[in-house]
Amino acid sequence: RLAGGTPIEFGAIGVCDGIAMGHEGMKYSLASRELIADSVESMAMAHAFDGLVLIPNCDKIIPGMLMAAARLNIPSVLVSGGPMMAGLHRGKEISFTQVMEGVGAVSGGRMTMDELKELEDNACPGCGSCAGMFTANSMNCLTEALGMGLPGNGTIPAVSAARIRLAKQAGMVVMNAVEKGIKPRDIMTEDAFKNALAVDMALGCSTNTVLHVPAIAYEAGVDLNLDSFNQVSARTPHLCSLSPGGMHHIQDLDQAGGVQAVMNELLKNGLIANPDALTVTGKTVKENVGNKEILRPDVIRSVSDPYHKQGGLAVLRGNIAQGGAVVKQSAVAEEALKFSGLAQCFDCEDDATAAILGGKVAKGSVVVIRYEG
Repeated sequence: RLAGGTPIEFGAIGVCDGIAMGHEGMKYSLASRELIADSVESMAMAHAFDGLVLIPNCDKIIPGMLMAAARLNIPSVLVSGGPMMAGLHRGKEISFTQVMEGVGAVSGGRMTMDELKELEDNACPGCGSCAGMFTANSMNCLTEALGMGLPGNGTIPAVSAARIRLAKQAGMVVMNAVEKGIKPRDIMTEDAFKNALAVDMALGCSTNTVLHVPAIAYEAGVDLNLDSFNQVSARTPHLCSLSPGGMHHIQDLDQAGGVQAVMNELLKNGLIANPDALTVTGKTVKENVGNKEILRPDVIRSVSDPYHKQGGLAVLRGNIAQGGAVVKQSAVAEEALKFSGLAQCFDCEDDATAAILGGKVAKGSVVVIRYEG
């Protein structure tokens, strides 16, 4: 409205994976992505919108909306609700991960129910997507790297005034995109996806990016396969140790300079595929990044001193996963990179969960769950 537009708001469904996890409801989560994409497309086409400001937060909403933007190809900008602040428990920063671990600790007799409740009550202190580099924050960061979100989209906390400013700026940016005819497929090119994959590997994003990024690319007419992830990972070092695989949270990444600082470090070392790729701001990646510095080298390491020499993700192939399997290699302990042990196989998640909580999974074995996709 500040830039002369007439905003019309409509909603989309949003499954919370934290609630859907561990029961039959999880089978509906990924499918909801397609419903979100279809619903955005339906509303935009039915009402002949000139442009879209897409406001997601949780896991499947972000890729669903980006898929719709690519499919529709009308001027669009994505601005998320932002990440949650980390919780504080007995002087230590915590997030959703520690609660899940706490459930296992109670089952193993290492924690009482009262201690678990205390942990639960402090893990999620306010609004926003879960405080670690889970799927939602991964996709919000990659949206920024892809060029479909404004600088800061991936990391500015939900409760920050800067997030409100970013949202207002997004409204102005979409009006500029409408005026200049900047469309999603002008932005979401093959080079832009390669840029995003480099950031994916440097940040150590969720394995679910392997589900979502190719789906978005498909809608944009770009061919992206599992080999693309491995190729980028092989040449891109892992620069950030973020929860759940590391010690830091998204608020720390924001304080350190955010996605733009990571991109600048990659750019200076020739690891960004195309610094001249167009973004929704109307500027190039290089122009957006500017001279963004790393403000906390404990959070964002340099390319010369990475956490790992290769990127956060790896695609494995073998006799039990001929079509490929994805591992967050940055979160795997050095001693576990090569493993030999008894495979305990289950035909559904429920059976595996019951066995784990019932103490029937032997130490040193590996759990294999079949038929869950």
